[in-house]
Amino acid sequence: MLLEFTVGNFLSFKDKKTFSLEAGSITELKDNVVKEGKYKVLRTAVIYGANSSGKSNFIKALDFMVSTVKNSSKLNSTDKLNAKPFLLSTETENEPSFFEILYSKSGVRYRYGFELNNDKILSEWLFILKENSKKEDLYFIRNKDGILVSEIFSEAKTFIENTRENGLFLSLLDQLNIHFAKEILKNFTYTYLKSGIDHQDSIIMTSIIHKDEYYDDKVDKFIENLNLGFKKFLLDDDETKSFRNRLKTVHYKFDNNGKIVENIQFKLIENESSGTNKLFDISGYIVLAIQFGLILIIDELDSKLHPILTQEIIKYFNNPETNPNKAQLIFTTHDTNLLGANLFRRDQIWFTEKDEFEATDLYSLLEFKDGDGKTVRKDRSFEKDYINGRYGAIPYISNLQEI
Repeated sequence: MLLEFTVGNFLSFKDKKTFSLEAGSITELKDNVVKEGKYKVLRTAVIYGANSSGKSNFIKALDFMVSTVKNSSKLNSTDKLNAKPFLLSTETENEPSFFEILYSKSGVRYRYGFELNNDKILSEWLFILKENSKKEDLYFIRNKDGILVSEIFSEAKTFIENTRENGLFLSLLDQLNIHFAKEILKNFTYTYLKSGIDHQDSIIMTSIIHKDEYYDDKVDKFIENLNLGFKKFLLDDDETKSFRNRLKTVHYKFDNNGKIVENIQFKLIENESSGTNKLFDISGYIVLAIQFGLILIIDELDSKLHPILTQEIIKYFNNPETNPNKAQLIFTTHDTNLLGANLFRRDQIWFTEKDEFEATDLYSLLEFKDGDGKTVRKDRSFEKDYINGRYGAIPYISNLQEI
């Protein structure tokens, strides 16, 4: 499970900012918390903020780290790393970007991170905290002087000289079948980042699982529970068409007495709403996340969806009965209705806001303090307070009459 992610000097994040999914010491909505070894971890989290405040940049930062780890072994020695430092400060424009992530699996915590510029990896580290230990063990650390590997990870020492300047040591070790590296890479493999606006690439996953009767049934049940006005999806037999153009929805036709007389099939792409199409596109990832305990991260989950449908997806992840395998959902949104629906604890609600230097700040409702230094009570109206600007992270609109 994802415990924590820190990013610094990347896109609009000038200083290091940390996003945490470790549950705070609060009592509300206990089902939203799952035990992972000695950690109490949140099943879901939501990020609010004005347009251009850094919400999508947070998702891009996490995506950058995940993609860099997954693809590092595929690079040539001359390939660039596509670094994107904060460019609005002379202090940071030529400095490396910072990324660190904490995962927990079977009670073991992995803390892995790196710093890079466009040409090379400048530092990299791996620390592991065993379930019954209070002190984490250093496995390796890399800096300008080279790579230091601890004795407990001695099997990796042989490969130090094989590490490219623009390549991650961890990715190399995974490629060479080193056990601990493979375990950590699994965490990155099980982390999926998706756009809620441009979601058509998600249909590839849905098309794959639609060919499996077991998972196809899971998608049908998920869609059926949302009560979208039709009974199920069908896939016609014409394999010369694309998967999307083969999809149909099944509706009932009624006579004047309200009796069902036949089934009618509509083409999904032509006859159903954009929201229905989106739900189908992302349903594959939702079903697989729930089935295998994956981490699903969606930018603008609410786009094209009615607030009630968005709420049902969140409930699907928050409920231990429908989410027994500890899947996690992290998403950005502008839908303030969710704040008034009793879906989230204070530690699950996050905000992004830019300062006067256009750098993004990231903070949770649990850690927010008002002008008097007071924290937010659990019985506050989060939606009303947010719209009224109590927590910041809302657009500032100048007087339109002056335009």
